Amino acid sequence: MEQHNHSGLNEFVLLGFPNVGHVRGWLFVLLLLAYLFTICGNALIFLVIRLDRALHKPMYHFVSVLSFLELWYTATTIPKMLANLLSEKKTISFAGCLLQTYFFHSLGASECYLLTAMAYDRYLAICRPLHYPAIMTTALCAKMAAGCWTCGFLCPISEVILVSQLPFCNYNEIQHIFCDFPPLLSLACKDTSTNVLVDFAVNAFIILITFLFIMVSYGRIIGAVLKIKTAAGRRKAFSTCASHLIVVLIFFGSIIFMYVRLRKSYSLTLDRTLAVVYSVLTPLANPIIYSLRNKELIKAIKRTIFRKEGKASPTQH
Repeated sequence: MEQHNHSGLNEFVLLGFPNVGHVRGWLFVLLLLAYLFTICGNALIFLVIRLDRALHKPMYHFVSVLSFLELWYTATTIPKMLANLLSEKKTISFAGCLLQTYFFHSLGASECYLLTAMAYDRYLAICRPLHYPAIMTTALCAKMAAGCWTCGFLCPISEVILVSQLPFCNYNEIQHIFCDFPPLLSLACKDTSTNVLVDFAVNAFIILITFLFIMVSYGRIIGAVLKIKTAAGRRKAFSTCASHLIVVLIFFGSIIFMYVRLRKSYSLTLDRTLAVVYSVLTPLANPIIYSLRNKELIKAIKRTIFRKEGKASPTQH
């Protein structure tokens, strides 16, 4: 069988959503609306938190960083998905495919670390309230956020380097909605057990360790909340972290099944479904979850919007 190494292979074909037929147009509209809502929702939350001094608190600092991250996380995959739904030529260059994979995993890993930092913030606020202001300072928040981004962008480097050195066969159709490690490994013309093992080790470390840390934090949070004597006090304490816990369960629930495994794929349909959940639905749900369940944030959004309208309206005499 004729083979190509990474220097000889120019492009891949992203099959995306096959067999959609006459519903392709509707799928494009739905995906476009989801993307626009994701961009507008996360951008609004980011700007409101930055502009409203009442929200200059550690919890909202991390929420704003998460919203900013989601803007780039969705930008790595959804625009290409939209273009492929309209185009007959669904190609992506070899370098472009590796870059998409790298940035998608870098931002995904950064989100894992950021969600962990948010859980630690909630743990300190509820379990150590007297020490919380002294520990969770503005400087520490900035360092934690920077550390999440730095660690996230370092994590996938080894995986990308290993994939870039694989020889690929003539068949270059990627059975997925965007470039990712599992579908790329399935196209290689040599044994990829080393790649699969490295992927498993990296993903297990990032995903399982952070998820375990989050669950331990919430175990202690729940224990502390149950000790509160009044029902109103318990509701108030847990309401501050309920939104974060919902996001964690949706995001980690899908990526654990997708990436913490010692095989390339379970089924193409399952892989595509999980990919839609963590690449489209989770970023879409974040602004809804954080805004609808947070009265303080809703009030800040209203203040910002009405203040802008007030400035824009001419004064009448």
